[in-house]
Amino acid sequence: MTFEYEHLLPTDFSPSSRVWVYQSSRLLTISEALTIEDLLQEFLANWKSHGAPVKGFANLFFGQFLIIMADESMVKVGGCSTDSSVHLVQQIEALCKVNMFDRQNLAFVIKNKVEILPLPQLTYAIQNNFVQPNTLYFNNLVATKQALLTEWIIPAKQSWLGKKFTSVTI
Repeated sequence: MTFEYEHLLPTDFSPSSRVWVYQSSRLLTISEALTIEDLLQEFLANWKSHGAPVKGFANLFFGQFLIIMADESMVKVGGCSTDSSVHLVQQIEALCKVNMFDRQNLAFVIKNKVEILPLPQLTYAIQNNFVQPNTLYFNNLVATKQALLTEWIIPAKQSWLGKKFTSVTI
């Protein structure tokens, strides 16, 4: 599996566009992905902030990550518009019976595929070399398009997990 995604992002969005990354608790099926694609298109066609259309983008990446982006160079996304995107994610959760809000599930690229690791198992995974400093990690805390381009899939040592490698004793 290739983990290149930059070419899938809109080129006409500002680098400061706001980004939200939601990680599914499991790989979604093709049928689910197609259903989600329809929901995303409907959502984007109707996404408004204070009555004005939001320049938005939403897509499912690697069958497991939902990325929603709003270019705020023309229209700022207010609380109600952000809430509407959260409701969309909750709808997807219910429809697919997945969890997309659990920040305790960490995602890594292991043997060329996405693997989910619960945070309480991280120390064990590091001690047993399942996760190493250069293991690619999905940093779902990115908040802008620029950060998504440069800081989303990074070696674990370059993320907040970096200090875990020095504190874990073998």
